[in-house]
Amino acid sequence: MKDSVLSSSSSELGTTALYAKYHSDSAVSQYCEAHYGEDTFGVANFPREIVRLCVATLAEKPKKSALDLGCAVGRASFELARSFESVTAVDLSSRFIAIARRFQKTGKLCYQRLEEGVLISDCEVSLADFNLLDTASHVTFMQGDALRLDEQLCGYDLVLLSNLIDRCPEPRRLLTKIHSRLVMGGLLVVASPYDWRDVYTSHKKWLGSFFRAGAPYTSLEGLTKILAKRFVMLGEPQDLEFVIRETSRTYRHCISQVTYWRRVR
Repeated sequence: MKDSVLSSSSSELGTTALYAKYHSDSAVSQYCEAHYGEDTFGVANFPREIVRLCVATLAEKPKKSALDLGCAVGRASFELARSFESVTAVDLSSRFIAIARRFQKTGKLCYQRLEEGVLISDCEVSLADFNLLDTASHVTFMQGDALRLDEQLCGYDLVLLSNLIDRCPEPRRLLTKIHSRLVMGGLLVVASPYDWRDVYTSHKKWLGSFFRAGAPYTSLEGLTKILAKRFVMLGEPQDLEFVIRETSRTYRHCISQVTYWRRVR
């Protein structure tokens, strides 16, 4: 898989903006802390909790392989490996993937947190701290664009899109084709706070969060319209909180809506 080529199209401009954002020092710090730092303000670790929900929803269904799209620095991928025989973890940021691979290889992760101004602190964690060491080798990390995945990445029992669609330049295109990555009867899990930004996704390509014919049209409605052609929703959407630490005194508290979809066509 190759890095995206720069061009003037809105899709590629969005991809370029995303690559720049998730290659930065601040993003590395925030995502390492969000994945491997302590729980904050009573909010449980999001990657751990989303995987718990995925596994619970699958119940006794096969758990041979899983695809984690937008894996960032890998916590959910490592958590999935505790239940699945193999996990493919993909992220656009080559820097995130390098961090996850190094953590997988050495079992230790060192990163820096911004405290205030230019003051930083050093943090170190290990896979053993989270009981993830024994199954970490089940994960294959690769850099790639969710919109341009290798055709061989298919046949999964689970596909996880965790806080990805509202940072995707073409979410409809992604969702229209995502069924091809799953086995029949496989589970698609979509989590998103629907935090749409024009810099990443052109307004005309948002799934919802706008007015249509004078009435509010939500992202869930847009998501359902696309996925209903190939999937059935299981249960009701659930809200799952997450916290992003920016400095020792500045945090972003967000809520992601989680939906579960069984492939039937």
